[in-house]
Amino acid sequence: MSRLVLRDLAVVVTVDAADTVLRDVSLAVEDGVITEIGQVEVREADEVLYGRGRLALPGLVNLHTHLPMTLLRGIAEGVDLQGFLERVWAAEGAVMDPATVELGATLGALESLLGGCTTQLDMYFHHEAAHRGAVAAGARHVGGPTFFDGPGPDGLSWDERMAGLRAWPDVLRATGGPEVPVAAMPHATYTNSVEHLSEVASVLRELTPAGVLHTHASENAAENADLLDRVGATPTQLLARAGWISPRRDDGVADGVRAGEGPRVVLGHGVHLTDEDRATAAAADAAVAHCPASNLKLASGALDWQRWRADGIRLGIGTDGCASSNDLDMWQAMRQAAHLAALTSGHPEVDPAQVLRAATIDGATALGLDALVGSLEVGKRADIALIDLDQPHLTPVHDVPALLVHAAGRGDVTDVLVDGIIVVRERRSTQVDTPELLDRCRARAREAATAAHEVEEA
Repeated sequence: MSRLVLRDLAVVVTVDAADTVLRDVSLAVEDGVITEIGQVEVREADEVLYGRGRLALPGLVNLHTHLPMTLLRGIAEGVDLQGFLERVWAAEGAVMDPATVELGATLGALESLLGGCTTQLDMYFHHEAAHRGAVAAGARHVGGPTFFDGPGPDGLSWDERMAGLRAWPDVLRATGGPEVPVAAMPHATYTNSVEHLSEVASVLRELTPAGVLHTHASENAAENADLLDRVGATPTQLLARAGWISPRRDDGVADGVRAGEGPRVVLGHGVHLTDEDRATAAAADAAVAHCPASNLKLASGALDWQRWRADGIRLGIGTDGCASSNDLDMWQAMRQAAHLAALTSGHPEVDPAQVLRAATIDGATALGLDALVGSLEVGKRADIALIDLDQPHLTPVHDVPALLVHAAGRGDVTDVLVDGIIVVRERRSTQVDTPELLDRCRARAREAATAAHEVEEA
């Protein structure tokens, strides 16, 4: 493979441990790995991507989404979480077969990549189809089997779901694509019993210590209240009973699963974690995927960013799915996260570099991918987004992290690399026939809308 040089970049935002920002440098990539950052000599055989007027940053990491739900964008408006689930699940059961899931995942991955988001933690049923679709667009797609006590929208039995988990590592290898961890994704503590949650965690630990356990947790107040009424526990307490994470003992020490032991845990939303929940999650280094757009739109609540961080919670940023947040825009999610952090704390001193880290290296760390991606450093895989600084709203450049969080947007992204492969060049996908994909998606989405309308009228 020839060497690729990103030449004469105006700015490189490394997001390394020191949050180093470099100016007027080049970057070399060989076999998918960043080999040089600085004054790179261009060789005759090199492929060159000219970066004059461009800013390079790590590809963004979406820590909670449902990519195939791009096909359901706008079919569940003006409802809370419970009303949303009722309407969307019926539509999903009617139209989201494996072929449609694959189609929607390709569309979602394409939208993500065009916006500079290279890695997605994607929870959806027909997980094999979703993974194929996202990989086809060039994404670093972290997916895995979903779990429900009942049949769920895909109609699978519990034994079939567990068989899918056991087979998942082999399926990942056969499918190919950028390196990702093995993940298991029970939908929520209100759709899975503690026994089933425990079984999923146990099997994943047998498969790999470097896996990811992902579920929705404490997304809105009604979810907490319902679970407390039925089983006498918050979602986090139930996950502790299931062995996903361990609560602190009276002496303040976590007993059992500690940070760095076994699969990593990512809690989707986590808006209404109690004081005890946050202590438990922090002790096990469980991450929370903060989804400000969805939380606001469904009136689920406002996560207190400053307090959660002060309590030791690792925060990443997610968009949720297009049926609840309506887009996969990580730039908007970063901006909303920063603004909400100021609003909930009552203090404007929100460090934009901290927000940018949440959308890059902290998200990668939550997935166990921080040795590979999340920052631009020699030896890491080349997951890179370039943005065009020659725009009125990005001129002048004073505080680089503030510019990215508070002014830049997905329309500024020009080129994207995943694993050293240019998957977006000059704002166009190199992997997908976009007009053909959009035509197919429009046709299938009409059927989804009809199914959702029938549910609304019933």
